[in-house]
Amino acid sequence: MSLVEQVRQAGVVGAGGGGFPTHVKLAARADTVIANGAECEPLLHKDAAVMERQAVEMVRGIRLAMEAVGANTGIVGIKAKNKQAVAAVQAACQDTTVKVHLLGDYYPAGDEYDLVHEATGRLIPPGGIPLNVGVVVCNVETFVNIAAAAEGRPVLDKTLTIAGAVREPKTLTVPLGTSLRECIAAAGGVTVPHPVLAIGGMMMGETTDDLDRPVGKTTGGVIVLDRAHHVMERKLKPARERNAIGKSACDQCRYCTELCPRYLLGYAVEPHQVMRSLAFTSTGAAHFNEWAAMCCSCGLCTLFACPEELYPKEACDQSKAELRQANQKYAGPTTVKPHPLRDGRRTPIKALMKKLNLAQYDHPAHWEPTKVTPARVALPLKQSAGAPCQPLVRAGETVSAGQAVGAIPDKALGAMVHAPFAASVAEVTATHVILNRS
Repeated sequence: MSLVEQVRQAGVVGAGGGGFPTHVKLAARADTVIANGAECEPLLHKDAAVMERQAVEMVRGIRLAMEAVGANTGIVGIKAKNKQAVAAVQAACQDTTVKVHLLGDYYPAGDEYDLVHEATGRLIPPGGIPLNVGVVVCNVETFVNIAAAAEGRPVLDKTLTIAGAVREPKTLTVPLGTSLRECIAAAGGVTVPHPVLAIGGMMMGETTDDLDRPVGKTTGGVIVLDRAHHVMERKLKPARERNAIGKSACDQCRYCTELCPRYLLGYAVEPHQVMRSLAFTSTGAAHFNEWAAMCCSCGLCTLFACPEELYPKEACDQSKAELRQANQKYAGPTTVKPHPLRDGRRTPIKALMKKLNLAQYDHPAHWEPTKVTPARVALPLKQSAGAPCQPLVRAGETVSAGQAVGAIPDKALGAMVHAPFAASVAEVTATHVILNRS
């Protein structure tokens, strides 16, 4: 059986948050494979923990991927500050063609466009993907899962960081489908009266107060803060209010654009132009929306750059949604040339955490062998980009650990889902398979 098929059957997806089915990437041809260990979201330490603990497995996964796509170069991008992870990966890379590329402590070092340029000097064409320049990029945990898939082991658990307003910030590994409530309890519980969660990180993560959300294959971490925290107040503000504020207050200062990582890399992203479209109804709106097409939604413009605390990132998100709805493809400049001041305008993580008022929560959150054994899990049928799985089981049936409970629909993009432990099927809904531990 080919590695592509083994990875497909194991349900491996991008574990850094994107969730793209990995078997599709491994079916391509490329000359370079990059492991993304930049982990630039403040307070998250999942990737560093994976590299510290499973560097050998990760490098094995990289080498398997290189063989599958025909690559002769393997690169691991790691921030130099993560000294233990760097040492572990360098040791695992000895006598291989995989090398370590050290990154600075800036945000967003993990953006694929930025990482590919830093590691190879290549610039992905506007609107393109790393494969367009001969590169395949996956998260470091994804490569660990590729190595496991080659041995016939599907994805059954997830490593994630629990940080912020909890008593014992830590990184831990839990079965898929475990509730975030149980993960937070394993970190000592919350320390604030009205907890709100940033799932995936403060900058690009989803904000919710639902502590019973299940852990999925893309859940890299959870930041807990009180609802009264200023950043959470901003994130929870309704879109209508955000737009009204932007329409009345934006003075076109350009800070959102001048500090935009994609703009500094040479792409036609100008959030201040997108903000300008809020002042229009139809006249000029479509033109200005195009300035959002290459936005990576890193959130730096909204949460760091804007001196008036407006919402350029959210305006770009709306514009991109409108462009997709209109089926309008990128039609902007195709020439990319990095800004001459790019290096000097990068945003240090320490400066970002200070602006976000997160410094008090800046704890190591190392991985700990904390045992989380949920009696019941809710496995989302959609844990990847593409279509949700079709359930393979019915209520009342029993399943064994590693048994497939969700299959990819015919000719669709997706990833299989498996039972993390032996269980009975309690319920099958349109969105979840719910299991009770046997």
